[in-house]
Amino acid sequence: MKVKDMTFKEGQEFKIRIKPKDDCCSFAINIGHDSDNIALHFNPRFDSGGDYNTIVFNSLSGGCWGDEQREENFPFQRGEECKFYINFNNEQFYIKLPDGCMVNFPNRMGDVKYKYFDVSGEARIVGIKIK
Repeated sequence: MKVKDMTFKEGQEFKIRIKPKDDCCSFAINIGHDSDNIALHFNPRFDSGGDYNTIVFNSLSGGCWGDEQREENFPFQRGEECKFYINFNNEQFYIKLPDGCMVNFPNRMGDVKYKYFDVSGEARIVGIKIK
């Protein structure tokens, strides 16, 4: 699913409810300006790319990936709906995981507004809300 004219601004909260498939290897949520300029690549991996039960964060600028950041806390279950929240400012993204833990990822682009949202992989969006 791709949304190209969404407005997500600094100080807003992005709530995402998602259900990974029973055989999900990974899914990804991307927030940015377009498919070549992604400020936040949020990629929970059950079993993908040599990672097991790990969340991989990254950014993409001009089609070039940055350095990956990994989070070992993995509160996702295959086949079970979950929700998490994303906030940001010009320095950081703040992600509240389904278990309530907070993780941060640098806002490498430094922008305070993004209009592109993309979900890929083996999961179904149950709901999204920006407030």
